[in-house]
Amino acid sequence: MLRSGNTYEALYGGFSWALPQAFNIAEACCTRFAQSQPDRVCLYQYRGDDAPDRLTYGALEGRASALALALKRAGIGRGDRVAIMLPQGFDTVVVHMAVYKLAAVAVPLALLFGEDAIAYRLASSGARAIVTDSSGHEKLRRIADNLPTLETVIVSGAEAVPEGTLSLALLTAAPTTFAGEPTAPDTPAMMIFTSGTTGPPKGALHGHRVLLGHLPGVQMHHEFLPVPGDILWTPADWAWAGGLLNVLLPGLFFGVPVVATPAQKFDAPTAFHILEHLNVRNAFIPPTALRMMKTVENPAARYRLDLRTVGSGGEALGRETYLWGERTLGLTINEFYGQTECNLVLASCAAMGVTRPGAIGKAVPGHRVAIIDETGQMVPAGKPGQIAIARPDPVMFLTYWQNEAATQSKFIGDWMTTGDAGVMDEEGYVAFFGRDDDVITSSGYRIGPGEIEDCLHAHPAVQIAAAVGKPDPVRTEKVKVYVVLRPGIGASPELAEELRLWVKTRLSAHEYPREVAFVDALPLTTTGKVIRRELRSLAAEEARREAGEAVN
Repeated sequence: MLRSGNTYEALYGGFSWALPQAFNIAEACCTRFAQSQPDRVCLYQYRGDDAPDRLTYGALEGRASALALALKRAGIGRGDRVAIMLPQGFDTVVVHMAVYKLAAVAVPLALLFGEDAIAYRLASSGARAIVTDSSGHEKLRRIADNLPTLETVIVSGAEAVPEGTLSLALLTAAPTTFAGEPTAPDTPAMMIFTSGTTGPPKGALHGHRVLLGHLPGVQMHHEFLPVPGDILWTPADWAWAGGLLNVLLPGLFFGVPVVATPAQKFDAPTAFHILEHLNVRNAFIPPTALRMMKTVENPAARYRLDLRTVGSGGEALGRETYLWGERTLGLTINEFYGQTECNLVLASCAAMGVTRPGAIGKAVPGHRVAIIDETGQMVPAGKPGQIAIARPDPVMFLTYWQNEAATQSKFIGDWMTTGDAGVMDEEGYVAFFGRDDDVITSSGYRIGPGEIEDCLHAHPAVQIAAAVGKPDPVRTEKVKVYVVLRPGIGASPELAEELRLWVKTRLSAHEYPREVAFVDALPLTTTGKVIRRELRSLAAEEARREAGEAVN
């Protein structure tokens, strides 16, 4: 736990982990409040202009216990995998708590996944049960024959459910009590699949301690949460580490109400309405979503906001969005960093003076982060390398599910490698260049795409942009950018040239994009990260085609 009033140096130097011998996420996030403050509100459900629905800890405990008993009767027990494919909402939290009570393993899945992605994750995890809604069940129905381990399907949203499935509403209709199975910090609790930006998704298995490991990072970028009046919200899907472990579970742990918004597609005006209507004080908003919010004209005059903190992570925030937060939101956006395997290990905290445009921040108390070379040696300050985290660390994954080779290859000695290129200065600030695969090599220079993208995001015509390296016989690679323009602005050769010069004059001659492509949308993961490998593949195909045409 971090306490306000201390300097960063005092907090980092004086921090030590004291994990209990027994720990269970459901007990920590639900049962203890249900026993002491059953009427305390833990969740609000956004309902447009209407007043939000409320869920108390007492009601959550009763429904989760009823579901845990039902799952137990269905044969689900310790270590069994239970997939949860639901939008943000009360039912999602009920299922998570029930799974943790059973010492089973939650496998969160995004509803936006297509059938192939769902089938891959269910088969890979060996899930024995799944809880989903009617839209998820429709996808599931078409792939069920390829899922021999899946025995129990529970559908939320209505009492009348498809034949061969169970009704979540009926299973949880009679609240009860369930003591839960004993668990230790290392007992498996959840399997979160990596986003697949650089290859096939892998199931990162985490123990119950993963929640404890997240708490210092959450407190750091939300400036010593909990503070009276705090209310948390994120548009990030709770199926991902960012939504689940940066917001939902820490909010429940700290007794801070969490706002649930089931919409699957981000909309900037709606986001501002949610912040205003639900009196959100603390938000985690990914950089891509923040850039979309920048397109809303004069939000300070249109919405009554009472934000205390905004955190952002998942990809580089960039200087321009950082400065927009100060100008428009009236606060400093605190950036943070981590991966599905080891999340929230770097962060900013403006309240402690740990903030700098263009940098993620510093190591969160309790975590040892360094920049290493390919041999695992720490590099001097100012020299680029790979971001790495030292083990043991309570936020670190236990293993990749049934993939020991991939687990071993994730480490060099006691350093968990991230595949992310960065640099640390003499004060301990870390700047993020991008995935190692994303770094562009052009005429002997190593160029991070983030700086180019950030520069383009400052142009009034640009909504979002992504930079990749396109194979080039002379330069090795040349910088190509894919640009989505703001509504109402048309693409033209003149605008493309303007954007090239915009970057060239603001950064350097070797970083400017030699090619600009205007597109309607960029390929994004369900967490809002740009899938640059798809753009690199597109650029490489263009280069091959151009080379063939040149030969002919």
